[in-house]
Amino acid sequence: MAKLSPRPLDSPRAAAIAGVLFAVLFGTSMVLLRTTLPEEVQAEAVWLDEQAATRLSIGIAIVPFAGITFLWFMGVVRDRFKETEDQLFVSVILGSGLLFLAMIFVFAALAGAMVATVPLVTDPAGRSEVVAFGHAMMLQVSNIYALRMAGVLLISLSTMWLRTGVMPRWFAFITYVVAGVLLFTTSLGLWVTLLFPLWVLAVSIIILFTNRRREPALRGRP
Repeated sequence: MAKLSPRPLDSPRAAAIAGVLFAVLFGTSMVLLRTTLPEEVQAEAVWLDEQAATRLSIGIAIVPFAGITFLWFMGVVRDRFKETEDQLFVSVILGSGLLFLAMIFVFAALAGAMVATVPLVTDPAGRSEVVAFGHAMMLQVSNIYALRMAGVLLISLSTMWLRTGVMPRWFAFITYVVAGVLLFTTSLGLWVTLLFPLWVLAVSIIILFTNRRREPALRGRP
């Protein structure tokens, strides 16, 4: 019986699949959550009706699965650096990526707590206070902390890409631009939030096509 040799994980393909799934799941959840929430904190809780609560609940349910795919994406993107990785930049990449994910989980948890708590409050004034506080906390966590950490992640990755040549130089410079938008844009609407999953989708597509170009050359090696 022939002995089977171990087959290594195809990291570039895994990164592409994980990144595409994250872009779809995270983008869908953010569209559901951000289109349901008003852009500014309101004193009344009239917007949180049954339909809005349902949309929020669906968006919240998607977030953990988006987080799982993001962890895989982070792992295989780091694996592409191989022995060329710089410990300082990799520490910042991992730290900012995990902080971004933690802030997104906090954002979703606050939304879930608000949806679960509001029906228990019978006083209209108390209900409005709960909704206003929860809404304000969600905007602070997502708009200020989460997206800023995503900007730090993009700056660190683009710097590493320029040094190692793992990704095309033109895409590294585009990543700097996206990072600047996430870090310094003061009015953070839905379109700014969707920049990050679109960037992940672009990274995944580039990795997938790069991997396909390398496969014929690898098959030809002895």
